[in-house]
Amino acid sequence: MTGKPIPEEVVQIASDIKNMRIRGAGRIARAGALALRIAAEKYTGQNLDDFKEYIRIVADYVVKTRPTAVSLPNAVSYVVSPLLRADSIRDVEEAKRMIIENAEKFMDYSERAVERIAEIGSRLLRDGDTVLTHCNSQVVVSVIKAAVKQGKSVEVIATETRPLFQGHITIKMLLDAGVDAVTLVPDSAVRSVIKDVDKVIVGADTVTANGAVVNKVGTSLIALIARERGIDFYVATETYKFSPYTVWGELVVIEERTPTEVLPEDVIAKNPYLKVFNPSFDVTPPYLVTAIITEIGLIPPQASLLVLEELYGRGAIHDTIQTVEEE
Repeated sequence: MTGKPIPEEVVQIASDIKNMRIRGAGRIARAGALALRIAAEKYTGQNLDDFKEYIRIVADYVVKTRPTAVSLPNAVSYVVSPLLRADSIRDVEEAKRMIIENAEKFMDYSERAVERIAEIGSRLLRDGDTVLTHCNSQVVVSVIKAAVKQGKSVEVIATETRPLFQGHITIKMLLDAGVDAVTLVPDSAVRSVIKDVDKVIVGADTVTANGAVVNKVGTSLIALIARERGIDFYVATETYKFSPYTVWGELVVIEERTPTEVLPEDVIAKNPYLKVFNPSFDVTPPYLVTAIITEIGLIPPQASLLVLEELYGRGAIHDTIQTVEEE
């Protein structure tokens, strides 16, 4: 242990991620990278081993805020792993530069990935299409915005996404972007409106090695309804949300949120025999997914393992897992 306190700015970022003031897997990943950059910038010690231990502690602190979104540990691994594996780093200043540069590279790549996905995904939308989306995904909104910018008329149906109503954020983003046909519906109304839908596009928090998609709870039900009606169900996501950990059989932990998001605390207190189950995510099996829209192209979910091998290589996947576990 270095005894160095975690900077207040990092504590605030971690709190914002945990309490969902920072939402969306991409934003969470960029926030994690930013936290590590700040931690490196604020470090004042001169011992290299102490700095490495300090970065491990900060990385672990940040990663534990949200257990489901693999984008966060992947971002942390991108920033931290090269330093922990490097034998040629001579001093703390050089190590700090590496962390800062890696963090900036990741944040830049993340932003450019969204732009590329928007470009690719917008080609799937035809003039006059109605798109259904769920929760709040910056990537999905970017796809729709790109299609509208191309002059296409696109109508959007957004679910309100209980219990935290992330759909309200989605409709504001769309309206602010000039999308002039936006409808907000209760989650339970999806079957009622699906007859008017041409395509479903959702984001992802995690994509597993077998192509299953972990996203906001309710996603899998929408996928089932889309399949029943023969409607294409697309997932728009960056490749850093693909989980190398699932290659070796590790299960994705589904985060369970506090019951007070669903019921007032006084109601829960007055009813000791009442239980509230409030999962934040569910899992959509690959057979319900038409394709995954990524910055490297449109891929079938069954090709997820190939994407992971292309990104990491088998040996690198193992090294990535080992590094994050050590952190």
